Amino acid sequence: MNVIVANKHQGELANLDIDIIKSISGVYSAKEIVEMFKNFFYNKMVLDVTALKAFENVETYEDLASGLDVSKIVFLLPEGSKLCTPNFLGQLISIGIYNFTSNLKGVSYLIKKSNSLEDVEHILKLSNVNMNELDSVHEVSASNRSDDVSSSGKTNVIGFRNITDHAGATTFIYMLKKELAFHFGKEKVLAIEINRNDFVFFNDSSMISLKDDQVKSTIHEKSYLNYILVDLNDCKDSSFCDEVIYLVEPTSIKLNKLIRRKKDIFSELVNKKVILNKSCLLKNDVLDFEKEAGIKVFYNMPSLDERKRNAIINDFLIKMGILKENGGNSSSNKIFGLFRR
Repeated sequence: MNVIVANKHQGELANLDIDIIKSISGVYSAKEIVEMFKNFFYNKMVLDVTALKAFENVETYEDLASGLDVSKIVFLLPEGSKLCTPNFLGQLISIGIYNFTSNLKGVSYLIKKSNSLEDVEHILKLSNVNMNELDSVHEVSASNRSDDVSSSGKTNVIGFRNITDHAGATTFIYMLKKELAFHFGKEKVLAIEINRNDFVFFNDSSMISLKDDQVKSTIHEKSYLNYILVDLNDCKDSSFCDEVIYLVEPTSIKLNKLIRRKKDIFSELVNKKVILNKSCLLKNDVLDFEKEAGIKVFYNMPSLDERKRNAIINDFLIKMGILKENGGNSSSNKIFGLFRR
């Protein structure tokens, strides 16, 4: 099933021969579109870009790409506008947006078969953005990419511990590491798991597995890094961490198992950073949980797709004080960073 977001081209899009699960019309900010559809399942979205506020600004498309899977969006551009020029399209391509057209025939084609980079590379070659720039920007130093980050100049070691069984620390760390690498540079962030070998399945050289007696020496050796994220697993000693985050999956079966195993567990979590992970709870549900457990919840994190960047991970890092809420943005760096994700 598909979604249509329309404005000036609403009449034309009404004639599309596709299955539609949801259709809206009007003018929205990119962030409003992200909020509406980030947890909504659909096969493809047809987006009439005139439905976007500031649709002629590339930053609008960056905001979309940071919160939604743009490979599932078909962008209908106004024919003859400045958006249909090699330079603007080159910027869209460098964000990772390949599915764009200015007519209904193109929309129908892209719904059935998405473009790859190879399909639009000829446009990139005509623009001011080229493949050499895309490759070289990935090597930009962290100092040029950190206008929106807060750093104390020391290595920050953050530990993560599952409180309920399989609360998702491994995948959560993976998503955090990717987001931190985007802001600080991949050479400035490391993830460590202790006494397990699950990280190997992410095929990421900046995620390593160690025995508990190797961790302290490795952290000392890596003191040039900005952030080290540690999946503590069964390691009892967390003294090498600057802070520890505790993950709770708030399903009935997980919570009941936890309470039967350790009745007073929540008394041990008072004044700790507790995250409800893979959570389906709404705001009122979280308040009820806090009242029953006698603790404060630091963050209510829903289930996420780890294969893409999620805006809520960025929001979590802001709450942690790692990123600035209104930090500066380097437009070109953000574009290329999203392309490389």
